[in-house]
Amino acid sequence: MAQVLEFKLPDLGEGLTEAEIVRWLVEVGDVVAIDQPVVEVETAKAMVEVPCPYGGVVTARFGEEGSELPVGAPLLTVAVGATEAPASPAPSTSSASGASSAGAPAAEESSAGSGNVLVGYGTGAPAARRRRIRPERVGTPAAPAPVVEPEPVPVAVPAVAGEVNGQQGPVAVVSPLVRRLARQHEIDLRRLTGSGPDGLILRADVDSAIREAEEAARAQTRTAPAEPAVAEAPTAGAAAPAAAERIPLRGVRGAVADKLSRSRSEIPDATCWVDADATELMAARAAMNAASGPSGGPKVSVLALLARICTAALARYPELNSTVDTAAREIVRLPGVHLGFAAQTERGLVVPVVRDAHTRNAESIGAEIARLTELARTGKLSPAQLTGGTFTLNNYGVFGVDGSTPIINHPEAAMLGVGRIMPKPWVHNGELAVRQVVQLSLTFDHRVCDGGTAGGFLRYVADCVEQPAVLLRTL
Repeated sequence: MAQVLEFKLPDLGEGLTEAEIVRWLVEVGDVVAIDQPVVEVETAKAMVEVPCPYGGVVTARFGEEGSELPVGAPLLTVAVGATEAPASPAPSTSSASGASSAGAPAAEESSAGSGNVLVGYGTGAPAARRRRIRPERVGTPAAPAPVVEPEPVPVAVPAVAGEVNGQQGPVAVVSPLVRRLARQHEIDLRRLTGSGPDGLILRADVDSAIREAEEAARAQTRTAPAEPAVAEAPTAGAAAPAAAERIPLRGVRGAVADKLSRSRSEIPDATCWVDADATELMAARAAMNAASGPSGGPKVSVLALLARICTAALARYPELNSTVDTAAREIVRLPGVHLGFAAQTERGLVVPVVRDAHTRNAESIGAEIARLTELARTGKLSPAQLTGGTFTLNNYGVFGVDGSTPIINHPEAAMLGVGRIMPKPWVHNGELAVRQVVQLSLTFDHRVCDGGTAGGFLRYVADCVEQPAVLLRTL
């Protein structure tokens, strides 16, 4: 006898509490194997495919594409031990409990080989205790086409302040993002009925309440006491003003907004900048890439050279490779350089991290930057590849701009910005000449160092750009 198991959205790590369904990879009635990806979700850090630890027939899916689910919410149910989709409605609660006991050996056999470890799902046999499956969700008759039960529409319920739907108790909200969104729009969570499991209030419920409040406000405006007919006559045939578009801050965009807001509110940053003659650096790069034979190798990018210059500068000024522990009121100087670099993708701004950049040469750094950039463009960066940076290099010159005052990537202490390299008039060897000039800017946390340290770091970077031979001292 088949046993119906519920697969919940696992903890994807890095403290993430929710994920948005981007694309379902299976339909109701499909047969899935152990560890087969069943859904593609987008978190605040990356887009990942979630594998199912059970093998069997998909009997139900929970959530439409574009909806957000909290960690622990049901994703789908799988009939383990079945070879085809069940043709009759699920039994009652008591009979379902009996079937769960009878089908335990089959479930253990099907799930024993799971190799992908998900937080909350082991690789061995499933635990004997199973959460009872709700009959109304599991008992969906099989159909030739995908069948998805319509989700209940959250509605505002009159309730006395301090009560949850008329009863005393805590508000059923897991995600802190949902709570913050409700606070920002003055939504009373105690007056909402959650559409999630066990009445859990989801982000969609708060968004719906916000829309209802806005519609009510517009309706109240329309029903306000009318002006005299003479005053209304000139605008009677005028078209209604277009409504403003509201774009939810979620996924990568929401994560970027939260991190930048936190950086601005916590870090007392300052910025210094300098123009540098990059003619010699560009010539050195051209010589490297033109070399052949034993001295040849992969092409080296300007970004890789600047990254190598950064690691050399951080070795001289380790104060900028640190973070601030506000709770302990301590500056934590970090032993290694994990260099982040800003990359603009279709999903938004991401900052992949080159691990142990202080141990790499320009060629190795360039190869890793190229690999991570390709993963970023395809949306396949893992959360681990987007976290743990200690210093960030931001090449905004690719957008055709000269300078910027970037926001520090919290909780780091500094970021080097690089503008476009372009020909400009420059005094060289006492004569006016056209040289390749770049503007460099350093934004730093004033808690970790004073302006003298920041200025020394930036001056050393500029010297290496103008005279790459300076780097020979550290090679």
